[in-house]
Amino acid sequence: MDELIALPPMAQRQLSIQNAVQNYGKRLFSFIRRRVKNDEDAEDILQDVWYQLSSIIDTEPIVQMSSWLYRVSKNRIVDKQRKQKPQSLEDLAYEDEEGETVFPEALLLDGTGPDMELERAYLKELFFAALDDLPEKQREVFVLNEMEDLTLQEIADRTGESIKTIISRKRYAVAQLRQRLQEIYNEY
Repeated sequence: MDELIALPPMAQRQLSIQNAVQNYGKRLFSFIRRRVKNDEDAEDILQDVWYQLSSIIDTEPIVQMSSWLYRVSKNRIVDKQRKQKPQSLEDLAYEDEEGETVFPEALLLDGTGPDMELERAYLKELFFAALDDLPEKQREVFVLNEMEDLTLQEIADRTGESIKTIISRKRYAVAQLRQRLQEIYNEY
């Protein structure tokens, strides 16, 4: 008498989505929130993830639901970061405990004086150390593009590599530099 009744595919799909939202919703939001600027962006991305999950006709082939959800979330975060416009000065400000708008100190410095010169020298040293640690071909593309103002197409023509290879090398170089210098960036 305790036979399992097979649910119709549509009901199984709906149950699978409900379970995912219930089991992973809060953790997924926290994961996304740590990687974006504000709650609204995190909510938008999470909504996109749930929409993508709900648009899948058959969720059964998703073996590891948590892995799938985190991968889709990470992809949405990257998409959002690519679409972001350059930051305005107001984007860098924040409110302190008294509710006053505060700008990071580095933005308010006049850029002169011995302390600033030391800071610049230190930051330059850190940047070039990180640059030296890049694989040679990535470093070459980065230097040619960013410091010698060659276009990626000009670099491809000069090196005989495909434009896709050059773009890929530049992307990896930037990603590694960002990762290496993120802590310093956060301080300033």
